[in-house]
Amino acid sequence: MTPRIDETRCIGCGLCAQLCPDLFAIDPRQVAIVSGAADSSESIERLEAAIDYCPVQAIST
Repeated sequence: MTPRIDETRCIGCGLCAQLCPDLFAIDPRQVAIVSGAADSSESIERLEAAIDYCPVQAIST
């Protein structure tokens, strides 16, 4: 499962990168970027948490 980031909504808070460092990174523009895919049940659970906790709902699958 590969996440997507709506860069127009992202505020660069970094929560997604903290929850899923294997899936997200914060780029120099202070916007989250996708750096991987959720390929295990654990990473899918963390991705779902990141989607739920994103303060601006910028993450989708």
